[in-house]
Amino acid sequence: MYLHGTSTINNKNHLEIGGVDTVHITREFGTPVYVYDVALIRERAIGFKKAFEEAGINHQVAYASKAFSCIAMFQLADELGLSLDVVSSGELMTAKKANFPMERVHFHGNNKSPEEIDFALDLGIGCIVLDNFYELSLLQEKIAFRQQTMDVLIRTTPGVEAHTHEYISTGQEDSKFGFDLSSGQADQAIEIIQADRYLYLRGVHSHIGSQIFDTDGFVLTVEKLFKEFQRWKELYDFVPEVFNAGGGFGIRYVEGDEPLPPEQYVKDLIAAIKREAENTGMNVPEIWIEPGRSITGDAGTTLYTVGSKKDIPGVRRYLSVDGGMTDNIRPALYQAEYEGILANRANDETNETFSVAGKCCESGDMLIWNLALPEVEFQDVLAVFCTGAYGYSMANNYNRVARPPVVFVENGESSLVVQAETLEDLLKNDLPLHTNEKV
Repeated sequence: MYLHGTSTINNKNHLEIGGVDTVHITREFGTPVYVYDVALIRERAIGFKKAFEEAGINHQVAYASKAFSCIAMFQLADELGLSLDVVSSGELMTAKKANFPMERVHFHGNNKSPEEIDFALDLGIGCIVLDNFYELSLLQEKIAFRQQTMDVLIRTTPGVEAHTHEYISTGQEDSKFGFDLSSGQADQAIEIIQADRYLYLRGVHSHIGSQIFDTDGFVLTVEKLFKEFQRWKELYDFVPEVFNAGGGFGIRYVEGDEPLPPEQYVKDLIAAIKREAENTGMNVPEIWIEPGRSITGDAGTTLYTVGSKKDIPGVRRYLSVDGGMTDNIRPALYQAEYEGILANRANDETNETFSVAGKCCESGDMLIWNLALPEVEFQDVLAVFCTGAYGYSMANNYNRVARPPVVFVENGESSLVVQAETLEDLLKNDLPLHTNEKV
């Protein structure tokens, strides 16, 4: 049994996270419920920052908020000295409500709307990462009208593809993201930005994929981009002062996953950038990274209550829980794998194999296909590990299932940070067919 962070088994044979008995959590908040180990989030974030600090490198570690966003998470990110990577007006609003320092907010996305750009400019965020000519032109119009300056990075597609699932590979040339290097799009973007009196081009951004377990792709990207930096220096007298290497650092979901420690990704990245800077006679730029999953992923555990079982002799044993693809769509979306245990009988002998099904009316609503467990009983509590990234943020109301609450645990204390949706919440935006009727 592999336990993450502060997770342990207490003397009641219950899973405990952050010093809080998970069975008590289910009694107080119901199930499903997302539980976050705050101490592990702190450990991950500090690991990334410490590696930069020990190397004496100017840096920003920007939490990629798409992994998990809520006011409390943004407040914790601020407390830890992180910057923030946002991609929507909703994430911008969450940052505003969390009183997050706007100068440390970076706005990403491949199709920023006029309204979102206005909102970002109104908030005075620190940087916009430009993804294409459409939004470059749109931003130019906005800032010229406002006579407002804005720092920008250009997102590039360096043609490096990480060894990862095809749906979450984003660095190769055939991508919806970024200005292509080989076709000259990045060159053209630099020329346009340099000619604009209100835009200041601070540097470049790249992101080569997700759930990456080595640093080879990052090193190759550094080498390719520094060749471009040399050319840009000669052509445009442009030397990037910021190198944003993106994120994609992997975590352990199941046995066989072997991610590097957070600090190792940073150390290898720094070494590659220093080497290329020396080879090209350039200064070492400020380095930005954007970890998301690697900060919150293995800090999250989802707790479910077991309901029905179905035995197909000689084929499979199913057990169903009170959640599923509504709170964790990743297994259905791209066959993500997870591990789990019975939180209320954590050390019982695992002598059976079950396939864990969700409650939605879809045959593909399966959370885990083959999980070793004790003989499961009705009302047992199933804990599924490493759901802290893209669980809550991709949760949905399919079958009109309400989204679960989110609870932070640390030092023996639990805090409700996102309330469970109610049935009234599900209906609050509905209107009757005839507007003079009452619902």
